[in-house]
Amino acid sequence: MRQSLLLSLCAVASLGLAACSDSGAGQVDRALQDINGVEDAHFSDVFQEVSAPEEAVGYFTRALTTDPDRIDLQRGLAKSLIRAKKMTEAVTAWKAVVSHPQATNDDRVELADAFIRTNQWDKAKSTLDTIPPTHETFKRYRLEAMIADSREQWDKADSFYETAVGLTTTPANVYNNWGYSKLTRGDYSGAERMFIDALRHEQGLFTAKNNLVLARGAQRKYDLPVVQMDQEERAQLLHTAALAAIKQNDVTIGKGLLREAIDTHPRHFEEATRALRALEDNVAN
Repeated sequence: MRQSLLLSLCAVASLGLAACSDSGAGQVDRALQDINGVEDAHFSDVFQEVSAPEEAVGYFTRALTTDPDRIDLQRGLAKSLIRAKKMTEAVTAWKAVVSHPQATNDDRVELADAFIRTNQWDKAKSTLDTIPPTHETFKRYRLEAMIADSREQWDKADSFYETAVGLTTTPANVYNNWGYSKLTRGDYSGAERMFIDALRHEQGLFTAKNNLVLARGAQRKYDLPVVQMDQEERAQLLHTAALAAIKQNDVTIGKGLLREAIDTHPRHFEEATRALRALEDNVAN
């Protein structure tokens, strides 16, 4: 099995070369014809992960015309549509997967995720409600937390976020989402703690750095936190702090931060320059 799967991987690698030839999609399809049996499912997973999103969508669409009942191909198409950012089509694809006799609770979680991506929160919640509570996975609880957030059910959201954090070895993004949730509630000190936790697990997560500056700015703490940053990131974070200060009507501080951001940025910082000019013009008028 391992040797056959390795050959499958080699076939995937060869597709990049095949794409440069004149035979196009036909050659891709022919390259896959010898892969059969249980290894097809393995290959579907591999192909979905390593190929370009549009190429994967094309392959799985064609494959399903000859094997429409294969759930691994249906899953491959649904996942590829998500990667290709074709969310409405992805919802339809995941619905087809869930209606398959071999569908799993993980498939239902993926359908709920697709519903959220298309802003269909009630349908996402209804889908998750069909899954037994014994199905405890990271993604299930992360989605439950997001839905609770959308309904402003803060206690439920906190409980789901806490559970999700305990079910993954890479919780940085969960802490970041949890922090943003607290930020929207006005719990700025709680949000600050969550963003610090996010950066403790992933120092390079810029979204968490930016959100941390926002949380501190909402508390009128405009000095930059002690986090890992390069020169351009420092300029961008100074810009964020400046906007937070201006929003709090600390305009003089905001202008000073904008000037520092412009001086710090290794290139021309158009956004900060435009914001500073607008402030100065407003004062002049």
